[in-house]
Amino acid sequence: MLGTLTLLLSCQLVGEVTARLLHLPVPGPVLGMVLLFIGLLVRGGVPEPLQETAGGILRHLSLLFVPAGVGVMAHLNRLEAEALPIAAALLGSTLIGVALTAWVMSVLSRHGPDAETETDGAEDAP
Repeated sequence: MLGTLTLLLSCQLVGEVTARLLHLPVPGPVLGMVLLFIGLLVRGGVPEPLQETAGGILRHLSLLFVPAGVGVMAHLNRLEAEALPIAAALLGSTLIGVALTAWVMSVLSRHGPDAETETDGAEDAP
């Protein structure tokens, strides 16, 4: 477990260093995750110890949200001052997301494998 945890943290470190050195607008952990993904693709699968370690981390994922919650509490005054723009952004992005999802679903359902074939109505005539 220690070796696989070291592997995960090393990928994150390499991603963070790369993002900072190249001044990329992408978070370092995201680059590290891409690096890990590429490594797993080259390897041809996920080794069992890595699966076990990742599963253990995921089982305790809720604990990783504690620092984010503390950050929200630390900036509560700013959140209160910017409540209207934040609420507008949340509402607007939710509405856009729902509308876009509905549109994509309607397009895919018309052109998907289960879509009805269009007929000219000749079969329904008496």
